[in-house]
Amino acid sequence: MQFRSQRNVACLIQVLGFSILTLFSSPAGIAAQSANWPQFRGPGSLGVTEAANFPEQWSTNQNVAWIIETPGRGWSSPIVWGNRIFLTTVIPEGEMEQPKKGLYFGGERKNIPKVTHHWMVLCYDLGSGKELWRKEAHAGVPPNQLHVKNTYASETPVTDGERVYAYFGNIGLFCYDLEGKALWSTNWPAVKTRYGWGSAASPVVDGDRLFIVNDNEEKSFVEALDTRTGQRLWRTDRDEKSNWATPYIWRHDLRTELIIPGTKRIRSYDRNGKLLWELGCMSSIVIPTPFSKFNLLYVCSGYVGDKVRPVFAIKPGASGDITLKTGETSNEFVAWSQPVAGPYNPSPLIYGDYFYVLFDFGFLSCHDARTGKEIYGKQRVRAEGNTSFTASPWAANGKIFALSEDGDTFVFQAGPEYKLLHKNSLDEMCMATPALVGDRLLIRTLTKLYCIQNKK
Repeated sequence: MQFRSQRNVACLIQVLGFSILTLFSSPAGIAAQSANWPQFRGPGSLGVTEAANFPEQWSTNQNVAWIIETPGRGWSSPIVWGNRIFLTTVIPEGEMEQPKKGLYFGGERKNIPKVTHHWMVLCYDLGSGKELWRKEAHAGVPPNQLHVKNTYASETPVTDGERVYAYFGNIGLFCYDLEGKALWSTNWPAVKTRYGWGSAASPVVDGDRLFIVNDNEEKSFVEALDTRTGQRLWRTDRDEKSNWATPYIWRHDLRTELIIPGTKRIRSYDRNGKLLWELGCMSSIVIPTPFSKFNLLYVCSGYVGDKVRPVFAIKPGASGDITLKTGETSNEFVAWSQPVAGPYNPSPLIYGDYFYVLFDFGFLSCHDARTGKEIYGKQRVRAEGNTSFTASPWAANGKIFALSEDGDTFVFQAGPEYKLLHKNSLDEMCMATPALVGDRLLIRTLTKLYCIQNKK
């Protein structure tokens, strides 16, 4: 599952002893040089940068601007605003249980940890990796167990450039200014998730509203909060059980929509929580994040144990139920669909004219983004052995990048021909989706945060 989350501790865990390896630093003025990366998968949830001189090759000591040790455990992605990186983690008092990588069914842990955990929000300097501040959002015993691949900090925070919003599933939502001052927080009763797998859907922000989706086994809901005060503006119940997909703000010429994929249905809401349209026939576990391009909305799901693993390209202006009838692949508002082309964990990617899907089992496919026509079918990423993928792919400089759970990034030629160019290895487990900011790439591994940059 694609997981991502936060809090601060200055107690008996010696986490202040982080080490920074600075091989080279860029000059002052990083904020002016860098594009912001304010949420999971960056601006528009696209996972794409047009920055020049973006790194294509690296290792643990090649094209590394700096490395820091990150405390605790978390699969949330780093986000960036100006020269500041924000990251969430959870630090237990005592030995940390290691997440388990690989491909398998099941994976639920039976027991809830008994020791105190510290939910943290961290801030680092983009230029040097120096820690600027850390805040503890919450301390206590976790209210739930987790999937063996999940962490208690798997939701990626989001920022609007004024405040940072850090969400931790069953713990709460915590708001800070960029200097680390606590502004407000809110929480709700802990709820059960499917098989005790935990949570992962990240928040999104639109103007003065912050949106939270909590699909669970008890009472699912979506709600909007005032970004300045944390006051609830509205809450809408959802006829869903557990899902792990981050919602998407779809802005087009007709209106702004909040898109939330679910096991039963994809649903669109207006900014006030009113249901606009819905579309059924998703797989039984829903994780990938929607996004839009070419005036189309792309939504998919692809649980590996299901026969139905769809991709939908949806036109603006829909209302009511737009579910395809049996045998249909399109209708008035579904431009095209593919019934078995959807990924399980990684979100898909559009780069140029092509729609790329990275599959957990180590395959890459390509379709025409406007028509859905297959350009090439599943191509095995790695010829020797097996490897698995959870992080979402990204694109830059005419290349497609795919980060495996082993810490290997496979680099492909973009376009209609499948071609693997090379592999970059960091030799540690990776499940967090990287951040692309200016000419820098931020990769979170199990214990470290790398800043990758071509040497000047």
